[in-house]
Amino acid sequence: MATLPIYPWRLAPDGLATRRQLRAAGLRPGGQEVVAQVERPRRRRGPLTAYLYRIDRARPVRPMTPAKTAALDRANAARRTCPACRNDAGYVIPVSLGMCVPCAYPDEQRTA
Repeated sequence: MATLPIYPWRLAPDGLATRRQLRAAGLRPGGQEVVAQVERPRRRRGPLTAYLYRIDRARPVRPMTPAKTAALDRANAARRTCPACRNDAGYVIPVSLGMCVPCAYPDEQRTA
């Protein structure tokens, strides 16, 4: 197995992009292999690594179907619904609380 070429941060050659850069351009890797990587040094830890893909071999992002949109809407609604009072909180319920803020701190809500 050959090793990948490693480029310093911001010095990758033209024609290569990270997943985020591809996505911003409306593309996806499309099953191609990683061709290189970019490393950004950090002071006290190991370097940050980003994998690079060829832009010319990238494919367009698949469009959202109505079924996918509906499923995403249902999943987001479930994240906003409080399991205790069954109301839509209007925000994503914090995992640390497990319920909306009024249900988690009922005494503080009465005094306010």
